[in-house]
Parts: sequence; structure tokens; C-alpha cells
Amino acid sequence: MSEAPTTHLEGALQEAAQTLSAFVADGEQMAAVLRFAQAAEATLRRGGTLLSCGNGGSMCDAMHFAEEWTGRFRGDRAAQPAIAFSDPARLSCAANDLGYEEVFAREVQAFGKEGDLLLAISTSGQSPNVLRACEEARERGLVVVGLLGNGGGQMLSKVDIPIVVPVATTSDRIQEMHIKIIHMTIELVERQMFPENYA
Repeated sequence: MSEAPTTHLEGALQEAAQTLSAFVADGEQMAAVLRFAQAAEATLRRGGTLLSCGNGGSMCDAMHFAEEWTGRFRGDRAAQPAIAFSDPARLSCAANDLGYEEVFAREVQAFGKEGDLLLAISTSGQSPNVLRACEEARERGLVVVGLLGNGGGQMLSKVDIPIVVPVATTSDRIQEMHIKIIHMTIELVERQMFPENYA
């Protein structure tokens, strides 16, 4: 194998490491992750539901977020209520009848209630359907957390807790941080609610 692939591999890993280092060094973003964990814990303790949405890779992250709660993370514990807006029948129905911008807002209308939390994921911070979900969620009294990139975009002012990946400008690097933030948040909540899993 030529040197070029190895060089590209090292470059990609160095870029990912720089993005992670920049995030760790950003006190505002680290504090926002703690606020996210506190909000998620409070939601679960009062019997609320964790909701999540995003497009493409961000939908995969939204699904990952939900399944970690309903399944298991580090060890056995009670299933926690979480729903990702990813059902193709519901999404295509809403898109056909109401337009694609409304697909996630419609899910918020169906499932969201005051005291729940919505995790809204967008690497650009500009996704129209995620923006609409944020607006609908805030109107209904949900706490809205944004996992964002590229400065946060329009969503920066549409969420209660914005978490913006610094430095990175491409969706792959941003999404890599998003899944780390999801895992960190779940661990922080579990350490409080299920400390026996970390003994």
C-alpha cells in the first residue's frame, strides 16, 4: 500500500483529535453538556420522556440516543422512556400530507408533553424540520437541547441548551463529537440514577 492512504488516515485521526481537544478546552460547551445531563436526569426522575430527532446521520444518532435508554448502557438497569422520531410510516405520512418541514413537529404534537425533553440534532443548525420541532416543543413546555455544529445556525436561539461542536466544519467530524456527547450524557445520568453500575 502506498504512503498516501496512511497519511490520509493519520490526518483524519489528528483532525478528530483536534476537534475533541477543542471541545474539552471550551468551558461553555462542557458546562452545556452538564446542563444537558442534569435536564435529562430531571426529566426521567419526574416521569417524563426523552425525545430525539435529526436527519440522515443525525437521525441515526437520535435513534442511538433513544436505544441506549430503553436498552442498556454500562450495565443492567430499568428501561428508561425514550423515543426517536424515526418511524418511516409516520414520517412519510406527515411529509406527504403536511410537507417535510412538519415531520418532526407533528411527532412532538403527538408525543411531547410539558416536562419532557427534546434532543434536536443538526450538524448545520439550519435543518428546517428540526427547527420546527424545536419551536413546537418550546410552545408545549418541553426542555429543548440542541446538538449543533457550524456555529449553531438558526437553532442556536431555538433551544434551551445549545451544545455546539467547535472548530469542525464538516458533518463527519461534528457527528463524531455528537455521539461522544450522547454517550457522556448517558453516563453522567446513570452515575446519578444507577450508581451501582459504576461501583
